[in-house]
Amino acid sequence: MAVQNKKYLTGKILIAMPGMGDPRFHHAVIFICAHDEKGAMGLVINHGLPSIKFNDLLGQLKVESDIKVSFEKMKLPVMYGGPVESARGFLLHSGDFAHSDTMQVSSSFGVTGTLGALKDVVRGKKPENLMFILGYAGWEAGQIENEIMQNAWLVAEPDEQIVFTSDYKNKWIQAVNKLGIDPGQLSSSAGRA
Repeated sequence: MAVQNKKYLTGKILIAMPGMGDPRFHHAVIFICAHDEKGAMGLVINHGLPSIKFNDLLGQLKVESDIKVSFEKMKLPVMYGGPVESARGFLLHSGDFAHSDTMQVSSSFGVTGTLGALKDVVRGKKPENLMFILGYAGWEAGQIENEIMQNAWLVAEPDEQIVFTSDYKNKWIQAVNKLGIDPGQLSSSAGRA
């Protein structure tokens, strides 16, 4: 595994500040899958798409198996990962799962975006933790750094319990609390010393 460059945010989470100007990212918690000098790619992990059911999506994609895995019992919501390529699906999963094109973000997290990986999941060869996400968020070179300097995001280490909880509506509060910050005390104003 490559050593992560400390100045990049790969494997971190971004927590949207209250003054986030883009409504698509209101109270968003974003898992950063890749970040380098060319830009960044992340997945919003707390905005659900309640009108889309995972089982229905599998049917539309014709992903079937002789083994029946009950996704209703897993309570696997379909998440809105961001505005880029909103029909493209990703599995954000624990590090115990690898497919031929899995992007291993860290020892604890991986991202896979293939139909073959979905078929493995349906066959019961699934990771301990996973999320299914449609779309992603993307930033051009220097854009994410500029947004952080403009007080749009807090940066934090990912917490597996927060990332993979099925209670996606409370992830923002949980992530802010994990930093030791009272969400009611956050300001949308940037300060300069």
